[in-house]
Amino acid sequence: MLTILGFAMIATFLVLIMMKKMSPIAALVLIPALFCVFVGKGAKLGDYVIDGVTSLAPTAAMLMFAIVYFGVMIDVGLFDPVVRGILKFCKADPMRIVVGTAVLAAIVSLDGDGSTTFMITVSAMYPLYKRLKMSLVVMTGVAAMANGVMNTLPWGGPTARAATALKVDASDIFVPMIPALAVGLLGVFVLSYVLGMRERKRLGVLTLGDVLVEEKVEEKETESVLVGAGSGGSGTVKSTAATGGSGSGTDADDEADEQKRFQVLDPNRPTLRPKLYWFNALLTVALLTCMIMEWLPIPVLFLLGAALALTVNFPHIPDQKARLAAHADNVLNVSGMVFAAAVFTGVLQGTGMVDHMARWMVDVIPSGMGPHMALVTGVLSLPLTYFMSNDGFYFGVLPVLAEAGAAHGVTPLEMARASLVGQPLHMSSPLVPAVYVLVGMAKVEFGDHTRFVVKWAALTCLVILGAGILFGII
Repeated sequence: MLTILGFAMIATFLVLIMMKKMSPIAALVLIPALFCVFVGKGAKLGDYVIDGVTSLAPTAAMLMFAIVYFGVMIDVGLFDPVVRGILKFCKADPMRIVVGTAVLAAIVSLDGDGSTTFMITVSAMYPLYKRLKMSLVVMTGVAAMANGVMNTLPWGGPTARAATALKVDASDIFVPMIPALAVGLLGVFVLSYVLGMRERKRLGVLTLGDVLVEEKVEEKETESVLVGAGSGGSGTVKSTAATGGSGSGTDADDEADEQKRFQVLDPNRPTLRPKLYWFNALLTVALLTCMIMEWLPIPVLFLLGAALALTVNFPHIPDQKARLAAHADNVLNVSGMVFAAAVFTGVLQGTGMVDHMARWMVDVIPSGMGPHMALVTGVLSLPLTYFMSNDGFYFGVLPVLAEAGAAHGVTPLEMARASLVGQPLHMSSPLVPAVYVLVGMAKVEFGDHTRFVVKWAALTCLVILGAGILFGII
């Protein structure tokens, strides 16, 4: 009976959030509470929730302060030079532009928010793709895959969910996975190079000056004003006659004009702190180093880092409040999800449902596959995280798989690491809100994006899985 109720609870949860009848937070709380009553253990619901919240508090703290920290770093301009450098590197070479797209998406993904990553990446690269008539689905596909790999960062969501669901430490999941994820990210860069070479063969190589000349000819012919998309504002392209030059002007002037027009973030925003750039850069490097070396728990590191970043960059209390308010939505959504998950996982485990479901799965899975449950989980993560939300997979399915694996000696950490494999594909799932930001800003049909990216994203997932097995991580 508990087996049937357990699967019914998971199915109800998945259906409601996939059909968008309930928000994930509401479903994580109300559905298990209802089933807890069905099981006849409603009187113990409070104990289940309190136990869950106590165990999940460090994970929630880590997510809260990591989002604040990287949000502040974007506000103060830490990543602005990186964006400008990538644009300068790209020039008008299709191959460089595609590789630059992957690099930029990977770097900006450090903030753990897919929507922010896609907004910055598309704002920076869209004008180049349009001017050179490059394939926009290449841009969206490469950005989604790079973000998918980086989305496995402890504060990105999936790792925290896996840690929450299996009650293990996020750093114990992520740090050993770094080599496999690095191979996956390298695979995205190699794929970007191949796709870029394809675009270069199709379009050839131009210089920024050539692109500007073409624009100016089109402007004279149409007697229209060319708007600099994604530049943080709009304006006409200056003709060389107006500047007293001939032809396309000097390469340096053309590049300077192009850089100004391709500003991703407002260069005059009041939150910039150019005098503190190196302090912020060193603080970020130190923070990531301490995390990798495990000198302090990740929640403590980000708590200290966020407090220090706010205090130094915004010494006035009203400014600090404004920065916290600016990132409050992300903080509330993510941390609220973690605490709501305490109800779901608490009921699933406290009532014994997960144990009964695990026994059933152990009986169903061929005995020969039992010791390889981590591999099975890695393969299943591709379709399951694509056709369901991360909440559904990590809170509904992973605990059951982990229990089945435990019966054959597979540790929860191995199962948690294997569950991360499908993230490059997941980021293009129709259930991920951020992907609509990506295709919407890029003016790409979602179907076109899907047809292009699925095969390449699945290949990237398999590369990560293969590297994890090769390195003995999974």
